[in-house]
Amino acid sequence: MSSVKAKYESETPHVVILPVAGQGHVNTMLPLAELLALSGIHVTFINSHYIHNRLLRFAGNVIEARHPNLVFETFRDGVLREPTLFAGRMKEVFAEMESQGMNKLRELCSQHSGKPKVTCFIVDAFLGHPASNLGDELGIPVIHFRTASACSFWAYFNVPTLLQYNELPIRGEEDMDRVITRIPGMENLVRCRDLPALCRGSREGTLDLETLVFQAHQSQQAKAVIMNTFEELEGPILSKLRHHFPNNLYTLGPLHTLLDYMKASKTQPPPPPPSEDKDRTCMRWLDAQAPKSVIYVSFGSAAVFTRAQLMEIWHGLMNSNKRFLWVIRPNLVSEQDGGVLPMELAEGTSERHCIVGWSPQQKVLEHVAVGGFMTHSGWNSTLESMVAGVPMICWPLFGDQPINSRFVSEAWKIGLDTKDTCDRKIVEKMVNDLMVERREEFEKSAQAIAALAKKSVSEGGTSYSNFYRFVRYLKSIC
Repeated sequence: MSSVKAKYESETPHVVILPVAGQGHVNTMLPLAELLALSGIHVTFINSHYIHNRLLRFAGNVIEARHPNLVFETFRDGVLREPTLFAGRMKEVFAEMESQGMNKLRELCSQHSGKPKVTCFIVDAFLGHPASNLGDELGIPVIHFRTASACSFWAYFNVPTLLQYNELPIRGEEDMDRVITRIPGMENLVRCRDLPALCRGSREGTLDLETLVFQAHQSQQAKAVIMNTFEELEGPILSKLRHHFPNNLYTLGPLHTLLDYMKASKTQPPPPPPSEDKDRTCMRWLDAQAPKSVIYVSFGSAAVFTRAQLMEIWHGLMNSNKRFLWVIRPNLVSEQDGGVLPMELAEGTSERHCIVGWSPQQKVLEHVAVGGFMTHSGWNSTLESMVAGVPMICWPLFGDQPINSRFVSEAWKIGLDTKDTCDRKIVEKMVNDLMVERREEFEKSAQAIAALAKKSVSEGGTSYSNFYRFVRYLKSIC
């Protein structure tokens, strides 16, 4: 081996990134992989075959061409092949991820193929415990990536206190509007119905609340913690978290916006990702609409509904007399309800609506025709809507979504929150409140949040500065 090559392999950090193999988790962690590659760090990104093949359809080849020091590794699928099963089989998902993911990490550490040796694992915090054990065994530092909001993470972190003071468990439907008082920084803001879904005693795929609370506290053992948020948005909650994570808590979000800023600052503009016909269909339809006249409707990659629920949303949208673009996945209807979409929801366009199976969400939200977003309140979607300055109607379903939606409506004042009901009259009223009656109020708040988000990732901003501090940290442990 030449001395130059040996020096490169010994001094260049090699970070291995392992998300949970769900589309939302991958979408959060992939921008970090690109950002690190742009900074000269060698990155290996591990993914399942299923999600990786989806990635290749849209942007994977472009990413690899742009970053020769970013490589992808995959492992075989099992239950991970079908994302709509996640909410109902979470325990199986995490068991498979633990087995496949740890095997792949160990395999990469044993390879000697001219790449720099592995110097760090950045893992989805849901995999933090087994990854930390493996890191201790191999002598490799482990960093946890919390893909949810800080407010959601803080709620899970405080569950032991809520149990100690009898604020949990929730005692039935009559208890749902009781205000929670024992989460510092959230006093008199959060109700029982706003807590993460497992606090209700429901069992999402038999993944119990105790497991998620353990995972939250396990992050204290990590060498560092990354969060996809920004100080100006969740500063009060982050200050509470830093009492428990005093060293190396890095807020780098919104990561997709930070990546856009970094790419734009390069002398050569990146090639655009390939577009599908569906991409062009919905964008052409939006091009023909008046500014801020369309409500965009999308409930993420894993949510499922009954046919009756979808029809209530459909009738509410139609009765609102507003134009809408609705992303309806083929697997949006639960198998227990037949798994077949109502005929009214078939893909197609009309003067008033456009229904597609997929859309380029970031581009859609940034389109001048879009004036509102009906969302499941997943954290990625929430951040994308914030950056675009688009107010939201929140329809949370599981996980961290209920608390995200509460903060959207009551803390950040950039949308409306509805939970635990699906009624056409409520849909109609909320669309008109967002798009007509309170439009100026929500637009003003949403634009203010958008400005803060963009400032945070610009040169000298909090997330921009934290990212370069994080890069220095990675190089220091090489």
